[in-house]
Amino acid sequence: MSKPTILQQFRSFCYQNNATNLEVALEYFAVFGGMGWSIDVTKPLELLIEEKVFENYRYIHSEITQVTQSREVYHKILSALATGDRREHSAFKKAKVNKADGEDAVDYLIEKGLLSKDISVEKALTEHEKVSIKLHFNQPFMRFWFAAVSPYYKGIKAKEYTEAKERWAQMRGEFTNLIYQQLFMELIKQSYNTSHEDKIITIGSYWDTKVEIDLLAKTKSGKMVAGACKFSKSKANKSELTKLKAKCQEAELEIESYLIFSTGKFSTELKKERGKTLQLFSVKSLNHLLFELDEKDLLKHTNKMY
Repeated sequence: MSKPTILQQFRSFCYQNNATNLEVALEYFAVFGGMGWSIDVTKPLELLIEEKVFENYRYIHSEITQVTQSREVYHKILSALATGDRREHSAFKKAKVNKADGEDAVDYLIEKGLLSKDISVEKALTEHEKVSIKLHFNQPFMRFWFAAVSPYYKGIKAKEYTEAKERWAQMRGEFTNLIYQQLFMELIKQSYNTSHEDKIITIGSYWDTKVEIDLLAKTKSGKMVAGACKFSKSKANKSELTKLKAKCQEAELEIESYLIFSTGKFSTELKKERGKTLQLFSVKSLNHLLFELDEKDLLKHTNKMY
């Protein structure tokens, strides 16, 4: 049976918890997503983390270690991935694990369903051949656990939450960015395939040792669409498009059209560029992903509920 996509998990979360404000839903989903827990999204997130996660640390830890077998190397790699750039070689370096042991650990964690491989959509240039794969957590909660809980287990076990709370406060502002990017890809795939005969067959990111592009999609005919994500309250301006085009040129990618997603607004200058070769998307655009939510969107979970 295939694993639920990030969109399926998000729709299930929003339906189950009557989460109608997309930005609030996304922030809570980035912490609790994929577990099937009932979450009161009217309560402060920090309070829910303490009540549902910190206070139940021993029980949740016990369930997770049934998969990780309490092996230190697994936990180090998972925490490195949760707090880093998701590149396999970076995680090994951060976790101080050699390549052979690291690859064995990753193979095991993929087999057990905690992680999945993320491979660049287009092959990197030959001179950039040493390009690491990236790894995704299959459930948002597991990324949260290994980023903000597992590294501070000593204090949490002793019911001393100060260190963990302070660390979460530092990372909270950027923690949803990855989820935004993943859902942006889902939106593009959905909207493009609804309005174009030339369907998208592959979508993801592109990276080599020099260039990283947030979104790259290939259509059935071989055309490519590139996108950038700007996570800031400040307006996205024309320089975002200029930088995106420069990256695509450096990677020697022939791009048909460009997409820019921004959590803030767009400058007047950038709006004037909109047309056949440029589309702009805001947080409001993601509301299309939540159309017609109903009971069929609710995923079944077999894990314990907290």
